[in-house]
Amino acid sequence: MQTNSLSESSDRSDPLPEEEEVVEEEVPDEDVPDVGTPDEMVTPREHKPSEHTLEDPTYGHLDGMGIIYGNVGATSFHLRVLGDLQKMDYVQVVHQSHGWVLGQVSDVERKTDLTVEKAKKISEGMNVEIDEIVIAQITILGYRDERKLLQVPRSPFKAGDWVYKARDQLIKEVIGLKEGTPTGAYIGKLFGYDINVEVDINAMVQKHVSILAKTGGGKSFLCGDLVEELMKHDVTVLILDPHGEYGAMRDVGTVMPGKRDFGVTPAGFADKIMEFATDTTINKDAKPLKFTLANIDARDLLALTTIKNGKVYLNSLRKAIDSLKSVKKDYGLKEIISVLEADEDANNQTLIAELAYLNEVNIFAPQGTKIDELISTGMTTIINLKGTPPDIQELIVTRLATAMFELRKLGKVPPMMIIAEEAHNFCPQQGVTSCSKIFRTIAAEGRKFGLGLTIISQRAAKIDKNVLSQCNTQMILKVTNPNDLKAIVSSVEGLQAGMDEEIQRLPIGVALIMGGNIQMPLFVEVRPRQSRHGGESVEIIPSKRL
Repeated sequence: MQTNSLSESSDRSDPLPEEEEVVEEEVPDEDVPDVGTPDEMVTPREHKPSEHTLEDPTYGHLDGMGIIYGNVGATSFHLRVLGDLQKMDYVQVVHQSHGWVLGQVSDVERKTDLTVEKAKKISEGMNVEIDEIVIAQITILGYRDERKLLQVPRSPFKAGDWVYKARDQLIKEVIGLKEGTPTGAYIGKLFGYDINVEVDINAMVQKHVSILAKTGGGKSFLCGDLVEELMKHDVTVLILDPHGEYGAMRDVGTVMPGKRDFGVTPAGFADKIMEFATDTTINKDAKPLKFTLANIDARDLLALTTIKNGKVYLNSLRKAIDSLKSVKKDYGLKEIISVLEADEDANNQTLIAELAYLNEVNIFAPQGTKIDELISTGMTTIINLKGTPPDIQELIVTRLATAMFELRKLGKVPPMMIIAEEAHNFCPQQGVTSCSKIFRTIAAEGRKFGLGLTIISQRAAKIDKNVLSQCNTQMILKVTNPNDLKAIVSSVEGLQAGMDEEIQRLPIGVALIMGGNIQMPLFVEVRPRQSRHGGESVEIIPSKRL
């Protein structure tokens, strides 16, 4: 007779065979669809009651999960699983010197004595008895000493001791999770537990943030949650938005019914948002964003053109600008073009054509947008770059980022968070853009002046490592590309063994978060948005969602 017991071990003396390694085929980014809001994919888990329980004076009712066996260490041990336990679950166990200690399941394996011969008999319809056990690898996370400092035992645990499912109280104590703090940004719940996870806003601004995920992984959705929290805490925010997604946060969102209760109420943030765009014809809710040429020198202006050998035209352009500055304070590209045409130098025709193209983009004006119009304390400013050519986007981002850094050093703008979507376009690992230098500078020095940086990308491998490595708060959703995984592992401190594999298997809507006030990597189920999400994919064939 075929049996499948989780609690009965085999009486056989011969060792159980090793399981064959299962090799997962890598899923290309483009093969994974955008499934919409991340909270749609995670379903609550029901736990089976344990046969072994304990009543503890501090933590109350505890369910036994298994018994320690084999060689036992101080930072890890093997567990004979006798309860409902899954990978990444938290457990608690008594240490003879330190009392209750928190651990986490790093791996689970089912050992059986099923051979090829027995499998053949099953395929032929015969009854075959299968002896099996489930074992788990437990990694010790630590305990809090009398000074409330996180410590790890230095002596091994005892074989034969029971291990219990961790109570929320101990998890929060050891990990250091606090709810309802004045500087906490509520971004979701600990995966599998009813514990709110808040990231400290001061830590994020001071030490920068990276949000990484494959296409459709929910990075913009998570960033929207983060921006909502920043707005509720009256933090000044500047969003560089290449696709025009974040203006939708003015509108009230919809929390899907029947999902897990995150305690989120739909709300819009129209009173906290200011939006600017270079092209107000397609971005009708935005105010025009204009720059004045008075603050741009000849070299920067040449950098906006496609001219490769700018040195040939630098002298002519500089003379034209100087001649205009001597007679008027405000001038535009048309005036520069007129001066060059009046020079009647045939070599200037290429330069004139390039400047005419820039003039058509219509971002320069005699009177540019003033900083006090653009940045207001406690408000979120969206720079909507939808419809703006990539080279002009670089100009805008460079000018704004440089201005924020210099003005913040002088205290002329409030402390703020700069959020850069599609960051690999602005600070690439290979090649240099006009934005690369200022992004590196903000990443390295911005914390000294209260200028935080959040970079968002689906290609971690294509982001400048000098910038990525400075982001001490990481929020990583599902990533499958091996180059991106390698870049994440090399730039993120504190990743435990095997977590790179877990990142590939993350459900949509679950993020691996570490850094800031979070002292160890946590899997967090991202909360629903209060406002409307503007980054949903367009359906070619309309479908009905349940």
